[in-house]
Amino acid sequence: MKLRGLYVITPDDADGARFLARVSQALESASAGGWAALQYRNKLATGQQRLAQAHALTSLARRIGIPIIINDDVELALQVQADGVHLGREDGGLDAARRRLPGRILGASCHDSLAAARAAVAAGADYVAFGAVYASRTKPAAARAPLALFRDARSLGVPLVAIGGIDAGNADAVIRAGADAIAVISALFDAPQVAARARALANLFNNSRSATP
Repeated sequence: MKLRGLYVITPDDADGARFLARVSQALESASAGGWAALQYRNKLATGQQRLAQAHALTSLARRIGIPIIINDDVELALQVQADGVHLGREDGGLDAARRRLPGRILGASCHDSLAAARAAVAAGADYVAFGAVYASRTKPAAARAPLALFRDARSLGVPLVAIGGIDAGNADAVIRAGADAIAVISALFDAPQVAARARALANLFNNSRSATP
């Protein structure tokens, strides 16, 4: 599968209206290209909010033309007919998720482990995510994934997503190291101008000078 560009993960926000407004601001830049996907993840939402927000974002992503991926919830992905699901390494169940989501995108977090990535691909993962690449406010205790890991992982033959502490200042180095997509939360949603920051990050791929071996 093709997955290249800005991989936006939604922020945690208990205020449903504010949450959708913030994500909508980010999506203003998506039509210009440079986006890989939108992942719905909101740990502060209630069950009803999660269903409503996932429905709303699935509809919005479809209109724009980018994949919508649900974080760690196969049932929710099925309910809203999302394009796929992303499972954390500790969540397991890649084989079961692949059986329940044939033909849809299946992503897996592999932290700093090439062996875990190989196992994930063997279990049916369409892409793997490594990180934290840099210190992350979202997961400060996360293991660090060196940039060399992306070069080593090219042999897997699937897209590689980098996550953790990535911002406008270091993203180009990550892309040059071999990442097909960069996942961001704080670097985007903590920006004073969310739409402008999304455009700047996406343009790293529109104008990329990276050379992937």
